[in-house]
Amino acid sequence: MSKPEEKVIKNVEEFLNRNADLVVDEEQHLMEQAQKYNAKSIHVLKGLEAVRKRPGMYIGSTGINGLHHMAWEIIDNSIDEIACGYGNKVIVTLTKQGSVIVEDNGRGIPIEMHPEEGKPTVEVVLTILHAGGKFDNDSYKTSGGLHGVGASVTNALSKWMKVWVCRNHNQYYIDFKDGGKLNTPLKTIGKSDKLQGTTIEFFPDFTVMEKYPFDHDLISSHLKKVAYLNKNATIIFIDENLNTKDTFNYPNGIISYISDINADKNKLFESVIYGEKESMVKSANRIDPNDPTKPLIFKIKVEVAFQYNASYTSSIYTFCNNIDTADGGTHEEGFKLALTRVLNSYALRNKFLKEQDDKYSKEDTIEGLAAIISIKHPDPQYDGQTKQKLGNTEVRQVVNSVTGEIFEKFLNENPDEASLIVNKINLAKESRIKSIAAKEAVRRKSPFDVGTLPGKLADCATKDHSISEIYIVEGDSAGGSAKLGRDRYYQAILPLRGKILNVEKAKTERIFESEEINAIITAVGAGVMPEFSIDKLRYDKIVIMTDADVDGAHIRILLLTFFFRYMRPLIEHGHIYAAVPPLYKFTQDKKITYAYNNEELENLKSLAKKDSKFDIQRYKGLGEMNPDQLWETTMDPTVRKLHKFTIEDAIEADKQFSFLMGDDVNPRKEFISSNAKFVKNLDI
Repeated sequence: MSKPEEKVIKNVEEFLNRNADLVVDEEQHLMEQAQKYNAKSIHVLKGLEAVRKRPGMYIGSTGINGLHHMAWEIIDNSIDEIACGYGNKVIVTLTKQGSVIVEDNGRGIPIEMHPEEGKPTVEVVLTILHAGGKFDNDSYKTSGGLHGVGASVTNALSKWMKVWVCRNHNQYYIDFKDGGKLNTPLKTIGKSDKLQGTTIEFFPDFTVMEKYPFDHDLISSHLKKVAYLNKNATIIFIDENLNTKDTFNYPNGIISYISDINADKNKLFESVIYGEKESMVKSANRIDPNDPTKPLIFKIKVEVAFQYNASYTSSIYTFCNNIDTADGGTHEEGFKLALTRVLNSYALRNKFLKEQDDKYSKEDTIEGLAAIISIKHPDPQYDGQTKQKLGNTEVRQVVNSVTGEIFEKFLNENPDEASLIVNKINLAKESRIKSIAAKEAVRRKSPFDVGTLPGKLADCATKDHSISEIYIVEGDSAGGSAKLGRDRYYQAILPLRGKILNVEKAKTERIFESEEINAIITAVGAGVMPEFSIDKLRYDKIVIMTDADVDGAHIRILLLTFFFRYMRPLIEHGHIYAAVPPLYKFTQDKKITYAYNNEELENLKSLAKKDSKFDIQRYKGLGEMNPDQLWETTMDPTVRKLHKFTIEDAIEADKQFSFLMGDDVNPRKEFISSNAKFVKNLDI
């Protein structure tokens, strides 16, 4: 044994001898704690207590998104009735007192005594998790709700909930309070003019939920979307606070949806390619309960609508049972496979391509495409709990077949439109090849994926991506102040020279030839669509920091357009922010205060000492601030103001980016003309 080893052993022995009592005490402590950890330590949360204890597990958050999720669950239950053919109208009302009323003419929640629970079924549905008709394929062929969880979760998080049920012209009433506790047992209240239906009114419990008002625009957008996806539905939205009433009814369904998406884009042709089909399919992983040797067979309905435009980006949106599957899945895969297969076959057959040519890729065939894929499935399987990606493998082939059939028929019957599409795809293929060359050129200068970071980037010291943040700063002057004023440990600075390219109107190869855009891509580290990977993200927060003027706003929207089109998950996962710099520095008696808007400035003036002069400096740009000022007003996490960008409705966001940044200038001219009178303090 070597001397170093002998020394280590001796030290350990001495330590154990000195601390023998401590070791015994620790063992005794552990035994005592083990005895205390017994059956009494296990708390059982009964009924809806678990929801109130951990609401985020059921609705995502207690903030504004969770608040609206409460409404979606009740609304979506009514939409499920329509989707299954049991009703055709839903009325949603925002009341002045802050409650939400959802009324439908579906079958009405059953009111008979439940055979297992010994309570009226309507009470069971609204107070017991996982109780509902959606587990029974005979009751609901498809559903988009949380499989019996939704209505009871909304009840659990409500101060009160009132329920009226109509069945066979008889009306029944029941209500709950304080998170789903029965207040008024089910009772008959008389006859009704309505044959059937359910009306639910609830008021959120703001001792559990954060206090926010319901957002008119957000609810309106949601109702409009589900009306597009259910062409036999009439959805009425009443807002008593604004005294408005809107009706959403689209007999042409997702065809109208595509027309809406492409409204501000230059369409290649007017026709919307559309098809729908119901198919009997074998489940990939479910066994027939009546014959365990055979797979379960069920019906899937597929609806597809798409149309090409002159843009260089795609807008493909997928749904399963009215649920937005933002991350796509097997239905999107099947759709893209069909497009690529049919276009390559058509181009070869009609001499647009030669046998020795490179074939079209999936990226080529979706450039400039607006598409909606909507399926109705009795047993959807999702990757993860958020229902963001559909996983049913049997769906891929069904959508592939339906899309291929309608697309091939359209191309053969419409040669002029087919020629426009193929020419568009040929240009996309050429652009893809050039963009690959542009990327390779960047890699040779400084590796695109994993190599040297941009020279202008002042990186942070930490490698902990969960706390690091990068400021994308307008101009070298502001960039210099930000570099000196930042906390170097976790804040990185990337200054931009001028305005970046408008990617809404640029070909792909031009985008990857842009030095500024490549600097952003390399610094962020996650790549671009379709190879984007959120796991490779180098910073938790990406903060756009521009001047508080028109040019600054323009740079901000250019950056947001790029992130939306090429790194959309950054916005979807809440990584994109805008810094909010102050507009004014207010000085009185050597005391400096900052005002971030005109209202704050006027408040400072009103509070100023009457017998002392004050000075007001209007900041025209971030470059006017010294490093200390920039830190204490805009970068210090304890005082700064950040605006977080999120996507509540991706299709609406898509339309707005096309409207603001696309080729068609006429809608923008009309918007500016009609709103110019409202503009104040325009910085030139």
